[in-house]
Amino acid sequence: MKGLLLLSFAALLAACSEKAVYNNLQHNNRLQCDKVPLSEYDACMERASKPYDDYERERRELND
Repeated sequence: MKGLLLLSFAALLAACSEKAVYNNLQHNNRLQCDKVPLSEYDACMERASKPYDDYERERRELND
């Protein structure tokens, strides 16, 4: 029972960590959008503003 609890906790922690890393990368990407030409800015911000849940769903669909 303890092993299952620890495994569940580790999986939950890993998922939270992945989301935090994704959000940090997206934040850095949005900062980089300030450096692109104005004509590309909106598209850049749209790519860099995709919520983690949308990203994760698309990633799962590609892996299935």
